[in-house]
Amino acid sequence: MSHIVKTSVFFPENVETAQELEGKTGIPEGVIKEKFGLYEKHVADSTMHASDLAVKAAEPLLTSVNPMDIDVVIYFGSPHKDYSVWSVAPKIQYELGTKNAFAFEIMNVSSCFPIALKVAKDMLKSDDSVNHILLVAGCKESQIIDYSNPRSRFMFNFADGGAAALLSKKGGQLEILESSIHTDGSFWEDVLVPAGGSVHPASMETVNNKKHFIDVNNPSNMKGRLDPVSVPNFIKVVKDSVEKSGYLLEDIDMLLPLHTKRSMFHQLLDGLQLSEEKAMYLDHYGHMSALDPLVGLHLAEKENKINKGDIIVAVSAGTGYTWAATTLKWNG
Repeated sequence: MSHIVKTSVFFPENVETAQELEGKTGIPEGVIKEKFGLYEKHVADSTMHASDLAVKAAEPLLTSVNPMDIDVVIYFGSPHKDYSVWSVAPKIQYELGTKNAFAFEIMNVSSCFPIALKVAKDMLKSDDSVNHILLVAGCKESQIIDYSNPRSRFMFNFADGGAAALLSKKGGQLEILESSIHTDGSFWEDVLVPAGGSVHPASMETVNNKKHFIDVNNPSNMKGRLDPVSVPNFIKVVKDSVEKSGYLLEDIDMLLPLHTKRSMFHQLLDGLQLSEEKAMYLDHYGHMSALDPLVGLHLAEKENKINKGDIIVAVSAGTGYTWAATTLKWNG
């Protein structure tokens, strides 16, 4: 079996409040709190990058295991890293002193934590030489938001932080059960950073025209296509993941979703027939790419919201568009 032994998070000191966001965006503070579901979020300064946030989050986990016993380091965080066309995983492996581990990254934007759990679980199950895996992630996506661009307003909740999890086949508090993943590639071009890739290489023109910030090509068109399928696809992957694990929707004790606007959060809870007490909502942290469900898991444990025998589901979605869920069982 594959287990999560321990989790850890890290947040930069600087906090940006809803009132400060009102000054940046012109959106009333009350709307940011109630509609966006955001009271405040952490924002990293110019000296801290995705790799630094990931390392800071992972360091406490290495008090529970010898760094030399880590077999694999997997980065699953934001694609907005220290450098473009660059793997962050080797730097993290080096700085953590996990010299015996091989390192790589997987990237599926915000949907990646449930997927990373599946990848790690399958590796632990299939490879006798792999006993301990470190999942690490950093996010500095607050840096790619243009607050003057109304097309990207649904991403004004982007925040910064780090998260990590130590996985083992030799036992731990959380047993990793089954996953479900669904992709609808018809959304592939709706949300992206227009410049910096091979289609529009960086130039003075792309910089001057603010093409290096994340943008939505046609918000109303995307909304018209996404709204009818988004919540049903969330429910689909949660249901499939739970049932493949041998349980039913009514068995869910805790839901760990990505941070979304408050109305979508309530639609998801209604569709799954869950109360707010059975879900983590990161209204004091915002959206941190793939990190959200892991951050929610860490906070739920810290706040004593999980009990022995509980069934927990990490669920997320990433532009492109992919919905993913992985079911966990808390053994304590």
